[in-house]
Amino acid sequence: MKKHVLGLLVTAALSTSALSALAATPADQLVVGMSMNNVLTLDPAAMSGRESTGIVVNIYDTLIQLDPIERTKVNPGLAESWNVADDGTITFNLREGATFNSGNPVTAEDVVWSIKRNIGLGLVGAGVWSSFGYTKDNVDQHIKADGNTITVTLPQPSDPNLILYIFGKPDAASVLDKKTVLENETNGDMGAAWLTTNAAGSGPFTLTNWAANDILMLQRAENYWGGPAPMKRIIFRHMPESQTKRLMLERGDLDIALALSVPDINALSTNKDVVVQATPSAGFYFLAVSMKDERFQKEDVRLALRNLIDYQGINQTIMPNYGIMHLRPVSPGVLGSLPNPDYKLDAAKAKEYLAKAGYADGFPVKLLSLNEAPFIDIATSIQGTLAQAGIKADIVTGTGNQVYGPMRERKFELIVGRGGGGQEPHPHSNLRALVINPNNSDDAGLSGVIGWRTSFFSEELNTMAQQALVERDKEKQKKLYEDIQYKYEELVPALQPISAAVDTVVFRSDIQNYQNHYGWTTRLHDVDKAR
Repeated sequence: MKKHVLGLLVTAALSTSALSALAATPADQLVVGMSMNNVLTLDPAAMSGRESTGIVVNIYDTLIQLDPIERTKVNPGLAESWNVADDGTITFNLREGATFNSGNPVTAEDVVWSIKRNIGLGLVGAGVWSSFGYTKDNVDQHIKADGNTITVTLPQPSDPNLILYIFGKPDAASVLDKKTVLENETNGDMGAAWLTTNAAGSGPFTLTNWAANDILMLQRAENYWGGPAPMKRIIFRHMPESQTKRLMLERGDLDIALALSVPDINALSTNKDVVVQATPSAGFYFLAVSMKDERFQKEDVRLALRNLIDYQGINQTIMPNYGIMHLRPVSPGVLGSLPNPDYKLDAAKAKEYLAKAGYADGFPVKLLSLNEAPFIDIATSIQGTLAQAGIKADIVTGTGNQVYGPMRERKFELIVGRGGGGQEPHPHSNLRALVINPNNSDDAGLSGVIGWRTSFFSEELNTMAQQALVERDKEKQKKLYEDIQYKYEELVPALQPISAAVDTVVFRSDIQNYQNHYGWTTRLHDVDKAR
């Protein structure tokens, strides 16, 4: 009861009115301003999006950590060392002495159980495992614990380095405290209901309070295997409005601000009291259609949409500090990435395509978008250019669940979204999210696969992607990934990338050791303040 009352008092002290009066944040606490509209759960197996990932990665550990700067570098996590054999078998050696925040020891059994739970639940985090052939029926055969080691074999031909990268993804490979989770199981749900708002990790911080779309607090884990963090507490504040974050950052009431608008970032770039850090990120901003809608099943309608996006205008006026123009489904800088095709706004050509498809007068459509920058700005631009060809788009805004929920259920028409892999430094990471759709039936429930969400399916692309994945000659593999992108363009897919995501974070100049991560897994364990 004392702890509960103390938590309430701390939460009250950090309310908006109280924080507004502070001259500076406490020296041992990190206050982060961000939109929490898309933070719907803290269960690693069920979460999606960078906001949730950025929180969960500080509560849970993975076996390895992908380096935030050198994309192909792999750092130790709960695994002290590992080996990739010639046949693709990966063996992890678990570090000694790591404990969960409950005090229970971290064991190889916990690691394997966490993956089995993820696959068994079949939620967002299971998508990456299923794409490589891991199922609830074969996981016992391919992922095994033996004493202090975990052995992973491949259920189907693949690139073992890509499998290795998966063990650094919080949604796929966070290690959960099996004992604690099962103590909170309800009706055989493997703790799913409890983990929505609770945590059972071994990370550098532990969850203490979460009020949805208000405040989320993490407390330092004093017995963390990597040593206690310099910051005693991390406070995530829900601040969807960019100007609010800017003003509080200038005053010193915030330490870090995420997802600021372009004008606010530009205004802060000349302020000596803050640092602007822009880093390439994962995924894309895109326009997508549902091919369950008979209008968008017609290639000519999709070609019309391709010609009704002002790619140059959006990227020049809306996307600085959010993204860079990239119109293909493989991230810049990875193997096989290609220059942009020569797409541009051409309303006259779009009208020709629409007339050919039987929609000379256009049609009405609902366009989903988050009600925050840059999504709503992209949606507004697209609404205007669609109108040039008679397509009347009604923009429907909402929170993450209201916008992405219909997409995950394949019950949408048009959406401005963000996603598309890239959290692993490999082109297959993008293709797995956007291009490959192993099963296009509604019953497949592949909500973590954007290609499935849009009902886009090409057996030819699936085969090409698998051939590229297992090719060991790098030059041949590069050519195969290039061919996939050309074929994707030829098929006129349901999703058109507009910008490759860039994360721009602004923080107070006394913040030390903050490094944003391209895969959204920004770890705050080493962050300190020069005070």
